[in-house]
Amino acid sequence: MNIEIRKATEKDFPAIYGLIRELAEFEKGLDKVSNTLEQMHEQKDCFECFVAETEDNEIVGMALYFFTYYTWVGKSFYLEDLYVKEAWRGKGLGTRLMDKMIEVAKAEKCKRFRLQVLHWNQAAINLYEKSGFTVDKTWYNCDIHDLHSFD
Repeated sequence: MNIEIRKATEKDFPAIYGLIRELAEFEKGLDKVSNTLEQMHEQKDCFECFVAETEDNEIVGMALYFFTYYTWVGKSFYLEDLYVKEAWRGKGLGTRLMDKMIEVAKAEKCKRFRLQVLHWNQAAINLYEKSGFTVDKTWYNCDIHDLHSFD
């Protein structure tokens, strides 16, 4: 089956949101998803996305990213999520999406490409290492999930 990797549009947001929820369930964190489809529409200028679409117009994968700035290196590319539906894994879609992300980062003259991966997701780690990433195990994530709690 022929799969097209293309830039997502707002009409794709429902399918992308479905993939986000699938990914959260896969990562055992569905209860932590507070994003909504409405919020995605409101904040559409904060992210970009490519999708993998079948000939039947089914979106079976995505790569959602944004640009950021790191003081040590400058403009950078951050891949928030790369996800392929389970039935479509092992067919090279993850590699094709990753190749597209690297192409975009290069075209945008980014100095760094960064992503995060769960320590137990060996299939993803293998893909990232195959794509040229170094997995650094020295940094911890530090988050505030409710900024309004400081009011």
